[in-house]
Amino acid sequence: MDFSLIVLAAVALTVIVIVGKGIRIVHQAQTVVIERLGKYHRTLASGMNLIVPVIDQPREIDWHHAVSTPAGDSFTRRYRTTKIDLRETVYVFPSQNVITKDNVVVEIDALIYFQITDPVRAVYEIANLPDAIEKLTQTTLRNVIGEMDLDQTLSSRDIINTKLRAILDEATHKWGGKVTRVELRDINPPRDIRDAMEKQMRAERDRRAAILTAEAEKQSRILQAEGIRQSEINKAEGDKQAAILGAEGQANARIKVAEAEASAIEKVTAVIKSSGGDPTQYLIAVRYIEALRDMVTSPQSNKVVYLPYEAMGVLSSLGGIKELLSGSGDKRA
Repeated sequence: MDFSLIVLAAVALTVIVIVGKGIRIVHQAQTVVIERLGKYHRTLASGMNLIVPVIDQPREIDWHHAVSTPAGDSFTRRYRTTKIDLRETVYVFPSQNVITKDNVVVEIDALIYFQITDPVRAVYEIANLPDAIEKLTQTTLRNVIGEMDLDQTLSSRDIINTKLRAILDEATHKWGGKVTRVELRDINPPRDIRDAMEKQMRAERDRRAAILTAEAEKQSRILQAEGIRQSEINKAEGDKQAAILGAEGQANARIKVAEAEASAIEKVTAVIKSSGGDPTQYLIAVRYIEALRDMVTSPQSNKVVYLPYEAMGVLSSLGGIKELLSGSGDKRA
Protein backbone atom coordinates (compact mmCIF):
# COMPACT_ATOMS: atom_id res chain seq x y z
CA MET A 1 0.00 0.00 0.00
CA ASP A 2 2.69 2.42 0.90
CA PHE A 3 4.74 1.44 -2.13
CA SER A 4 1.82 2.17 -4.50
CA LEU A 5 1.35 5.59 -2.97
CA ILE A 6 5.02 6.32 -3.44
CA VAL A 7 4.78 5.28 -7.08
CA LEU A 8 1.70 7.40 -7.64
CA ALA A 9 3.37 10.34 -5.99
CA ALA A 10 6.45 9.87 -8.16
CA VAL A 11 4.34 9.62 -11.29
CA ALA A 12 2.36 12.70 -10.33
CA LEU A 13 5.56 14.62 -9.62
CA THR A 14 7.01 13.52 -12.94
CA VAL A 15 3.87 14.65 -14.74
CA ILE A 16 3.97 18.00 -12.99
CA VAL A 17 7.64 18.46 -13.90
CA ILE A 18 7.01 17.50 -17.53
CA VAL A 19 3.99 19.79 -17.77
CA GLY A 20 6.00 22.56 -16.13
CA LYS A 21 8.71 22.14 -18.74
CA GLY A 22 6.08 22.36 -21.43
CA ILE A 23 5.03 25.85 -20.27
CA ARG A 24 7.34 28.71 -21.30
CA ILE A 25 6.83 32.30 -20.13
CA VAL A 26 8.49 34.82 -22.42
CA HIS A 27 8.82 38.45 -21.33
CA GLN A 28 7.91 41.42 -23.49
CA ALA A 29 10.57 42.36 -26.13
CA GLN A 30 12.11 38.89 -25.80
CA THR A 31 11.83 35.69 -27.78
CA VAL A 32 12.98 32.04 -27.64
CA VAL A 33 13.98 29.80 -30.54
CA ILE A 34 12.53 26.27 -30.15
CA GLU A 35 14.10 23.21 -31.75
CA ARG A 36 12.27 19.93 -32.16
CA LEU A 37 14.60 16.97 -32.12
CA GLY A 38 17.54 19.27 -32.92
CA LYS A 39 15.84 21.09 -35.82
CA TYR A 40 14.35 24.57 -35.85
CA HIS A 41 10.67 24.36 -35.08
CA ARG A 42 9.31 27.82 -34.18
CA THR A 43 9.96 31.11 -32.41
CA LEU A 44 8.03 31.83 -29.24
CA ALA A 45 6.22 35.14 -28.85
CA SER A 46 5.83 37.19 -25.66
CA GLY A 47 3.53 35.72 -23.03
CA MET A 48 2.76 32.09 -22.13
CA ASN A 49 3.68 29.43 -24.69
CA LEU A 50 3.19 25.63 -24.68
CA ILE A 51 5.83 23.26 -26.03
CA VAL A 52 6.17 19.51 -26.12
CA PRO A 53 8.46 18.52 -23.23
CA VAL A 54 11.59 16.55 -24.02
CA ILE A 55 10.91 16.74 -27.77
CA ASP A 56 10.95 20.56 -28.00
CA GLN A 57 13.97 22.29 -26.49
CA PRO A 58 14.96 25.99 -26.45
CA ARG A 59 18.19 26.75 -28.30
CA GLU A 60 20.91 28.28 -26.17
CA ILE A 61 23.11 31.07 -27.52
CA ASP A 62 26.35 32.67 -26.33
CA TRP A 63 26.00 36.24 -25.23
CA HIS A 64 27.87 38.90 -23.32
CA HIS A 65 27.41 42.51 -22.28
CA ALA A 66 29.29 45.16 -20.33
CA VAL A 67 28.52 45.56 -16.62
CA SER A 68 29.41 48.69 -14.62
CA THR A 69 29.99 48.52 -10.89
CA PRO A 70 29.00 51.26 -8.40
CA ALA A 71 32.70 52.11 -8.07
CA GLY A 72 32.83 53.02 -11.77
CA ASP A 73 34.64 49.92 -12.97
CA SER A 74 33.33 47.97 -15.93
CA PHE A 75 33.80 44.41 -17.07
CA THR A 76 32.34 42.04 -19.66
CA ARG A 77 29.98 39.31 -18.46
CA ARG A 78 29.75 36.25 -20.67
CA TYR A 79 26.97 33.69 -20.34
CA ARG A 80 24.68 31.29 -22.21
CA THR A 81 20.97 32.00 -22.44
CA THR A 82 17.87 30.77 -24.22
CA LYS A 83 16.14 34.16 -24.37
CA ILE A 84 16.97 36.63 -27.11
CA ASP A 85 16.53 40.31 -26.31
CA LEU A 86 14.83 42.18 -29.17
CA ARG A 87 15.51 45.64 -27.73
CA GLU A 88 18.23 47.93 -29.03
CA THR A 89 21.45 47.03 -27.26
CA VAL A 90 24.59 49.05 -26.68
CA TYR A 91 27.84 47.20 -27.21
CA VAL A 92 30.79 48.79 -25.43
CA PHE A 93 34.08 47.58 -26.84
CA PRO A 94 37.47 47.95 -25.18
CA SER A 95 39.84 50.62 -26.44
CA GLN A 96 42.00 49.69 -29.40
CA ASN A 97 45.04 51.22 -31.06
CA VAL A 98 44.58 52.28 -34.68
CA ILE A 99 47.22 53.64 -37.09
CA THR A 100 46.28 56.66 -39.18
CA LYS A 101 47.38 57.39 -42.74
CA ASP A 102 50.27 59.54 -41.49
CA ASN A 103 51.49 56.71 -39.18
CA VAL A 104 50.18 58.08 -35.89
CA VAL A 105 48.88 55.54 -33.36
CA VAL A 106 45.63 56.68 -31.76
CA GLU A 107 43.52 54.98 -29.11
CA ILE A 108 39.80 54.82 -29.94
CA ASP A 109 36.73 53.83 -27.93
CA ALA A 110 33.64 52.88 -29.93
CA LEU A 111 29.97 52.31 -29.08
CA ILE A 112 27.65 50.22 -31.26
CA TYR A 113 23.86 50.43 -31.02
CA PHE A 114 22.56 47.11 -32.32
CA GLN A 115 19.15 45.48 -32.55
CA ILE A 116 18.17 41.93 -33.49
CA THR A 117 15.50 41.91 -36.20
CA ASP A 118 15.55 38.18 -37.11
CA PRO A 119 16.17 35.85 -34.12
CA VAL A 120 16.48 32.77 -36.34
CA ARG A 121 19.36 34.23 -38.33
CA ALA A 122 20.96 35.53 -35.15
CA VAL A 123 21.02 31.96 -33.82
CA TYR A 124 21.89 29.95 -36.93
CA GLU A 125 23.88 32.31 -39.17
CA ILE A 126 26.56 33.23 -36.62
CA ALA A 127 28.03 31.33 -33.70
CA ASN A 128 28.55 34.25 -31.33
CA LEU A 129 26.87 37.44 -32.47
CA PRO A 130 28.38 39.92 -29.93
CA ASP A 131 31.93 38.65 -30.59
CA ALA A 132 31.37 38.80 -34.35
CA ILE A 133 30.13 42.40 -34.12
CA GLU A 134 33.08 43.35 -31.91
CA LYS A 135 35.71 41.86 -34.24
CA LEU A 136 34.01 43.30 -37.31
CA THR A 137 33.90 46.74 -35.70
CA GLN A 138 37.60 46.59 -34.84
CA THR A 139 38.70 45.60 -38.35
CA THR A 140 36.35 48.08 -40.02
CA LEU A 141 37.55 50.87 -37.74
CA ARG A 142 41.18 50.11 -38.65
CA ASN A 143 40.34 50.27 -42.36
CA VAL A 144 38.43 53.55 -42.08
CA ILE A 145 40.99 55.28 -39.86
CA GLY A 146 43.85 54.00 -42.02
CA GLU A 147 42.51 56.07 -44.92
CA MET A 148 42.66 59.34 -42.94
CA ASP A 149 45.43 61.39 -41.42
CA LEU A 150 45.35 62.54 -37.80
CA ASP A 151 43.74 65.92 -38.43
CA GLN A 152 40.95 64.35 -40.49
CA THR A 153 40.41 61.69 -37.83
CA LEU A 154 39.98 64.29 -35.09
CA SER A 155 37.71 66.55 -37.13
CA SER A 156 35.63 63.97 -39.04
CA ARG A 157 33.85 61.95 -36.38
CA ASP A 158 30.51 62.20 -38.16
CA ILE A 159 32.05 60.89 -41.39
CA ILE A 160 33.72 58.00 -39.55
CA ASN A 161 30.47 57.15 -37.73
CA THR A 162 28.53 57.16 -41.00
CA LYS A 163 31.04 54.91 -42.78
CA LEU A 164 31.19 52.47 -39.87
CA ARG A 165 27.41 52.26 -39.60
CA ALA A 166 26.99 51.61 -43.34
CA ILE A 167 29.64 48.87 -43.42
CA LEU A 168 28.50 47.19 -40.20
CA ASP A 169 24.83 47.37 -41.14
CA GLU A 170 25.51 45.69 -44.48
CA ALA A 171 27.61 42.94 -42.87
CA THR A 172 25.24 42.24 -39.95
CA HIS A 173 22.10 42.18 -42.08
CA LYS A 174 22.61 38.50 -42.94
CA TRP A 175 23.07 37.84 -39.20
CA GLY A 176 19.54 39.02 -38.48
CA GLY A 177 20.58 42.31 -36.94
CA LYS A 178 20.69 46.01 -37.69
CA VAL A 179 23.29 48.56 -36.61
CA THR A 180 21.30 51.68 -35.83
CA ARG A 181 24.11 53.94 -34.69
CA VAL A 182 27.88 54.06 -34.25
CA GLU A 183 29.65 56.52 -31.96
CA LEU A 184 33.34 57.14 -31.38
CA ARG A 185 33.39 57.86 -27.68
CA ASP A 186 37.00 59.00 -27.46
CA ILE A 187 40.04 59.49 -29.71
CA ASN A 188 43.35 59.78 -27.85
CA PRO A 189 46.57 60.51 -29.77
CA PRO A 190 49.93 59.86 -28.06
CA ARG A 191 51.08 62.24 -25.36
CA ASP A 192 53.78 63.91 -27.45
CA ILE A 193 51.30 64.45 -30.28
CA ARG A 194 48.82 66.02 -27.86
CA ASP A 195 51.54 68.32 -26.50
CA ALA A 196 52.49 69.38 -30.04
CA MET A 197 48.83 69.97 -30.90
CA GLU A 198 48.37 72.10 -27.78
CA LYS A 199 51.43 74.19 -28.68
CA GLN A 200 50.16 74.57 -32.21
CA MET A 201 46.73 75.56 -30.91
CA ARG A 202 48.24 78.16 -28.57
CA ALA A 203 50.38 79.54 -31.40
CA GLU A 204 47.33 79.72 -33.63
CA ARG A 205 45.37 81.53 -30.94
CA ASP A 206 48.24 83.97 -30.40
CA ARG A 207 48.40 84.58 -34.14
CA ARG A 208 44.68 85.23 -34.32
CA ALA A 209 44.89 87.55 -31.33
CA ALA A 210 47.75 89.48 -32.98
CA ILE A 211 45.78 89.70 -36.21
CA LEU A 212 42.69 90.94 -34.38
CA THR A 213 44.77 93.51 -32.47
CA ALA A 214 46.37 94.74 -35.71
CA GLU A 215 42.97 94.91 -37.40
CA ALA A 216 41.59 96.88 -34.46
CA GLU A 217 44.50 99.33 -34.56
CA LYS A 218 44.13 99.65 -38.32
CA GLN A 219 40.43 100.38 -38.03
CA SER A 220 41.12 102.84 -35.22
CA ARG A 221 43.69 104.72 -37.29
CA ILE A 222 41.41 104.71 -40.31
CA LEU A 223 38.58 106.11 -38.24
CA GLN A 224 40.86 108.75 -36.72
CA ALA A 225 42.12 109.74 -40.17
CA GLU A 226 38.55 109.88 -41.46
CA GLY A 227 37.60 112.06 -38.50
CA ILE A 228 40.53 114.43 -39.06
CA ARG A 229 39.79 114.54 -42.79
CA GLN A 230 36.11 115.25 -42.19
CA SER A 231 37.04 117.90 -39.63
CA GLU A 232 39.40 119.59 -42.11
CA ILE A 233 36.74 119.42 -44.80
CA ASN A 234 34.16 120.95 -42.49
CA LYS A 235 36.65 123.66 -41.44
CA ALA A 236 37.50 124.41 -45.07
CA GLU A 237 33.83 124.55 -45.94
CA GLY A 238 33.27 126.94 -43.03
CA ASP A 239 36.18 129.16 -44.08
CA LYS A 240 34.91 129.11 -47.64
CA GLN A 241 31.40 130.11 -46.59
CA ALA A 242 32.81 132.80 -44.28
CA ALA A 243 35.02 134.19 -47.08
CA ILE A 244 32.09 134.15 -49.49
CA LEU A 245 29.84 135.88 -47.01
CA GLY A 246 32.59 138.42 -46.16
CA ALA A 247 33.21 139.14 -49.84
CA GLU A 248 29.51 139.51 -50.46
CA GLY A 249 29.24 141.86 -47.48
CA GLN A 250 32.18 143.98 -48.69
CA ALA A 251 30.75 144.03 -52.21
CA ASN A 252 27.35 145.11 -50.92
CA ALA A 253 28.99 147.76 -48.73
CA ARG A 254 31.01 149.08 -51.63
CA ILE A 255 27.91 149.10 -53.80
CA LYS A 256 26.02 151.04 -51.14
CA VAL A 257 28.95 153.51 -50.73
CA ALA A 258 29.26 153.89 -54.50
CA GLU A 259 25.53 154.45 -54.79
CA ALA A 260 25.68 157.03 -52.01
CA GLU A 261 28.68 158.78 -53.63
CA ALA A 262 26.98 158.71 -57.02
CA SER A 263 23.86 160.25 -55.51
CA ALA A 264 25.93 162.90 -53.76
CA ILE A 265 27.91 163.67 -56.92
CA GLU A 266 24.73 163.99 -58.90
CA LYS A 267 23.33 166.46 -56.40
CA VAL A 268 26.57 168.46 -56.22
CA THR A 269 26.89 168.48 -59.99
CA ALA A 270 23.33 169.72 -60.35
CA VAL A 271 24.00 172.53 -57.89
CA ILE A 272 27.26 173.56 -59.56
CA LYS A 273 25.76 173.48 -63.01
CA SER A 274 22.86 175.58 -61.85
CA SER A 275 25.40 178.16 -60.60
CA GLY A 276 27.32 178.17 -63.91
CA GLY A 277 30.42 176.41 -62.48
CA ASP A 278 32.50 173.40 -63.63
CA PRO A 279 31.69 170.22 -61.67
CA THR A 280 34.90 168.53 -62.81
CA GLN A 281 37.12 171.07 -61.12
CA TYR A 282 35.08 170.74 -57.96
CA LEU A 283 35.44 166.98 -57.83
CA ILE A 284 39.17 167.10 -58.48
CA ALA A 285 39.59 169.66 -55.74
CA VAL A 286 37.63 167.49 -53.30
CA ARG A 287 39.83 164.48 -54.10
CA TYR A 288 42.97 166.53 -53.55
CA ILE A 289 41.67 167.76 -50.23
CA GLU A 290 40.92 164.20 -49.10
CA ALA A 291 44.40 163.11 -50.17
CA LEU A 292 45.99 165.94 -48.25
CA ARG A 293 43.94 165.04 -45.19
CA ASP A 294 45.10 161.45 -45.34
CA MET A 295 48.70 162.50 -45.69
CA VAL A 296 48.45 164.87 -42.76
CA THR A 297 46.63 162.45 -40.43
CA SER A 298 48.71 159.39 -41.33
CA PRO A 299 51.35 158.01 -38.87
CA GLN A 300 54.05 159.19 -41.30
CA SER A 301 52.78 162.80 -41.33
CA ASN A 302 56.18 164.08 -40.08
CA LYS A 303 57.62 163.49 -43.50
CA VAL A 304 57.97 166.29 -46.05
CA VAL A 305 55.23 166.18 -48.69
CA TYR A 306 55.80 167.55 -52.17
CA LEU A 307 52.69 168.68 -54.00
CA PRO A 308 52.60 168.77 -57.77
CA TYR A 309 52.26 172.10 -59.53
CA GLU A 310 48.80 171.22 -60.82
CA ALA A 311 47.62 170.76 -57.25
CA MET A 312 48.39 174.40 -56.45
CA GLY A 313 46.18 175.46 -59.28
CA VAL A 314 43.39 173.27 -58.10
CA LEU A 315 43.65 174.59 -54.59
CA SER A 316 43.48 178.18 -55.88
CA SER A 317 40.22 177.34 -57.51
CA LEU A 318 38.60 176.44 -54.18
CA GLY A 319 37.88 180.11 -53.52
CA GLY A 320 35.99 180.41 -56.74
CA ILE A 321 34.00 177.31 -55.88
CA LYS A 322 33.13 178.81 -52.53
CA GLU A 323 31.89 181.97 -54.20
CA LEU A 324 29.83 179.89 -56.59
CA LEU A 325 28.23 177.98 -53.74
CA SER A 326 27.60 181.20 -51.75
CA GLY A 327 26.18 182.83 -54.86
CA SER A 328 23.84 180.05 -55.48
CA GLY A 329 22.75 180.26 -51.88
CA ASP A 330 21.93 184.00 -52.26
CA LYS A 331 19.91 183.37 -55.33
CA ARG A 332 17.87 180.68 -53.57
CA ALA A 333 17.30 183.06 -50.74
